Amino acid sequence: MYDLVIVGGGVVGLGAAMYAGRLNLKTAMIGDNIGGTITLTDIVENYPGFERLTGLELAEKLRKHAENYDVALVESKVTDIEKKGSSFVIKTEEKSYEAKSILIATGSKHRELGVPGEKEFEGKGVHTCALCDGYYYRDKIIAVVGGSDSAGKEALLLTQWGKKVYIIYRGETIRPEPVNMKRIEANKKIEIINNTNVKEIKGDKMVKSVVLDKPYNGKNELALDAVFVEIGATPMSYLAEKLGVKLSEKKEIIIDRESKTNVPGIFAAGDVVDTKFKQAITGVGEAVSAVYSAYKYVNENGL
Repeated sequence: MYDLVIVGGGVVGLGAAMYAGRLNLKTAMIGDNIGGTITLTDIVENYPGFERLTGLELAEKLRKHAENYDVALVESKVTDIEKKGSSFVIKTEEKSYEAKSILIATGSKHRELGVPGEKEFEGKGVHTCALCDGYYYRDKIIAVVGGSDSAGKEALLLTQWGKKVYIIYRGETIRPEPVNMKRIEANKKIEIINNTNVKEIKGDKMVKSVVLDKPYNGKNELALDAVFVEIGATPMSYLAEKLGVKLSEKKEIIIDRESKTNVPGIFAAGDVVDTKFKQAITGVGEAVSAVYSAYKYVNENGL
């Protein structure tokens, strides 16, 4: 029987595991990808205490910190969670774990465009990770679809390989952090196409072009070699929903300032929750609050 099981192995889960160890909670962190999505990020410059490091380096530092304490870090996929009296049963593909409390830090998955050709050319010119796949498009023409800071950073990274990078965004203007906006404006390889949607992705064996919903330079079809989709994410909240945890309209887990959900013993943090500003540092902060709340819950209820 664990005091706390953390579901999710990203930076939020690792931060929670470290803090749970400090509070002497018997803890297991279970995730099918320890380190999480930040390991796919090239450069991190907004995590306090580190001026500049890769996402993989940040995840490794958090993992090593967690390993200083007596916590179990389990690399496995959680398939189900059930309520059992005053405790919870967390099932993985290999075994089951019982816990007095759980912290859901399952994060989110990339949102899809949902246009013809996206599925057909997945991995054949359609991608979601510049760090993973940008290398294969050296001296090619690339598009990033999206207007967030993440989309801007993907475009900047892709200029290391591509000869031309378009940013295609449905809104009036892209909205990266000011420092990244300056970098985009100064990079001659990047061209921004605003107020435009991708309607279709075309090709044969690989991507050859995208169809736009309005003409660009007199044409609705734009020739290119790869499309990187960065249009936000969908929270991985289905396990929480099954347990009766309240979700927002966006399917995010609703938490209070102490990272509590509406279900006693269930806490949540990170990209899966309903806070508006989602960053590694804010998620880790929510995780610390969640662990402290779990600590109080276990002790005050005599569990």
